[in-house]
Amino acid sequence: MEGLKKFPPRPTGAGEMFQLFRDGVPRTRAGLVTETGQSRSTIAARIDALVSLGLLAPAGESTSTGGRPPSNFAFDPTARVVLGIDLGATHARLAVTDLAATVLAETSAPLAITDGPDPVLAWVAETSEKLVATAGRRVNEVVGLGLGLPGPVDHTRGRPVNPPIMPGWDDVDVPGRLHTYLPVPVLVDNDVNIMTLGEHRTTFPTEQDLLFVKVATGIGAGIVMDGLLRRGAQGAAGDIGHIAVPGADAVPCRCGNTGCLEALAGGHAIAARLRDAGTEAATAADVVALVRAGDVLAGQAVRQAGRDIGAVLASSVSLLNPARIVVGGVLAEAGEHLIAGIREVIYQRSLPLATQHLRITTSHTGGQAGVIGAAAMVTDQILAASAVEALIAERSEAS
Repeated sequence: MEGLKKFPPRPTGAGEMFQLFRDGVPRTRAGLVTETGQSRSTIAARIDALVSLGLLAPAGESTSTGGRPPSNFAFDPTARVVLGIDLGATHARLAVTDLAATVLAETSAPLAITDGPDPVLAWVAETSEKLVATAGRRVNEVVGLGLGLPGPVDHTRGRPVNPPIMPGWDDVDVPGRLHTYLPVPVLVDNDVNIMTLGEHRTTFPTEQDLLFVKVATGIGAGIVMDGLLRRGAQGAAGDIGHIAVPGADAVPCRCGNTGCLEALAGGHAIAARLRDAGTEAATAADVVALVRAGDVLAGQAVRQAGRDIGAVLASSVSLLNPARIVVGGVLAEAGEHLIAGIREVIYQRSLPLATQHLRITTSHTGGQAGVIGAAAMVTDQILAASAVEALIAERSEAS
């Protein structure tokens, strides 16, 4: 009925009740009775079950209104740890986090994804074990591993699908291979999606509709709608790097088409144009260094790249109506040149209603976005209501 106030559904099981605690706010048994509508005995039993799993812990006492002060309970994110790994074309970043995706230890190193899955995944496993020890934890405390790869990924199977810059990786069972080294659940996604999760979780957790755009060697986007990451039917949502730029020259792209955004505005494409003009530049990082040093030609090239990106994003803004666009990746470190070009075209070409309150900003999380997002991808699965219920049932059967 129109005008009827709607209330969110109340949690009905221990796993659903645990979701209330994931905001980090301590709660009392009496408060949970009011919040859930369940009996005190039911609440007490469910708290005991969650404490026995190590997910809840006593958190002091509340102020008494007469009689014995009520005890508080809170989510204990330190109970276990998670591995978050972000692999790029030429680098790797690894982190150990707690169950709230807070980084406890991290490391990064040069790594060529073109070396192939066997040496790369063996290195990931070995480095992960060392990093867990550096964090002061044991390998048996790791409850899951999240991994981002620089190419298309079938998220449901954890397998790369025809990744252009990853020879030898197509349809490789990445979770299965890593599981032989580290016997924990392994989740795999593309690098832009995990960066999107990391940025959303740490910087814009209340933003319901957001686009995250990574601009580096390649270009891709992550889509958050209604507060959730949207991967699409086959996990290919957000692959804006291979959308044709309106009115652009037919520049060949590594995907086999011409005029793609990545072929015009990606880091290697910009560097190639600068070399043609007599300026030494081999990578996206070189382009950024030139811009920061005040090179006029490099600044102009990055601004034009921003315009090309804006031309593609303008359609996405009209289609999806995000409240915020966050730009990350190496080229986002080139200052205002890239953002200014993007804003210029989006505000010019998108519907006024769609841009009325749109904010376009650079990433706040920076290089940590990927590893935090990879860890959050794992915790969202292992701490989901159904997963917690399964753990309780398993412990009950064992006892």
